[in-house]
Amino acid sequence: MDIFYISLLTLFAAAVGTVTGFGTSTIMIPVLVMFMPPVEAIFLVSIIHFFSNLWRILLFKSGLNLKLFALFGISGLIASYLGAFSSLKVDGTFLLRILGGFLAVYAISLVVKTKMKIKAGTKTALVGGTLSGFFAGLFGIGGAIRSAFLLVFDLPKAVYVSTAAAIGLLVDSTRIITYVWIGGIAMSERIWWGLLIFIPVSLVAAKVAGKIIHKIPQDKFRIVIAVFLFLVGIKLAVFPV
Repeated sequence: MDIFYISLLTLFAAAVGTVTGFGTSTIMIPVLVMFMPPVEAIFLVSIIHFFSNLWRILLFKSGLNLKLFALFGISGLIASYLGAFSSLKVDGTFLLRILGGFLAVYAISLVVKTKMKIKAGTKTALVGGTLSGFFAGLFGIGGAIRSAFLLVFDLPKAVYVSTAAAIGLLVDSTRIITYVWIGGIAMSERIWWGLLIFIPVSLVAAKVAGKIIHKIPQDKFRIVIAVFLFLVGIKLAVFPV
């Protein structure tokens, strides 16, 4: 895939990812796997996602919730390693369909306010961190699960984005190391040089998205995330790869 088109994809995915707290991997990986080996695509996006999360933390640094970061981060770190290791052996199409169905149904429940509720608490954070970390390592897609569980805590916009980014940064670090040291995954020289463009583009996208977030009313922010969760869920359920 041409560097120019990957840059445009990065711009769009990083902007959506900043607004929703997820999205970079969810959007980029399904496109990139049509043009490059899946493992290479996941590795490339994990690097871009790492820097996207770094920019979000810097832009919303005053909002970080340290307790949730610790609970989600520790469980996510361990699970990310297990997922990244398993990605070399597992065909997870069926798991992605189940994940997609859960996200779609849960997103609907957030909007219509049904009795399907996940209670906020330590156990919820640990489960959310474990599931999001594992799926991030396994498929490169874990932000949607993390967002679904973070929404339970009704965090202010800045706290939500910053905390989600900090957790994602920790998980990305773990899986990148696992991909390289254990899986021996590498990318073409052309793609490595392309990172000199992709990384600054992700910063521009984060800044633009940051301005958009400030214009979304707090009471509508939850609905915005729910809509994106629903779209991601349907996509994964119908077209998992």
